[in-house]
Amino acid sequence: MSSLAHAVVHWKFLLIVTLIAVVGVFIGASISRKIDGKKLKPAFGWFVLIMGIYIIVKKSG
Repeated sequence: MSSLAHAVVHWKFLLIVTLIAVVGVFIGASISRKIDGKKLKPAFGWFVLIMGIYIIVKKSG
């Protein structure tokens, strides 16, 4: 049986991901103040759709 007590944590990688996420939060908050929510939702939807297609194409090829 596996236990989290024996898990290896890659602290440097975790710190980098955390810093990128925090920067992303500030950038997103800044963008959301400048762009109307009615325009932001469809733009995000298109982004998710395009990323999904990209991932499917990348995995199938």
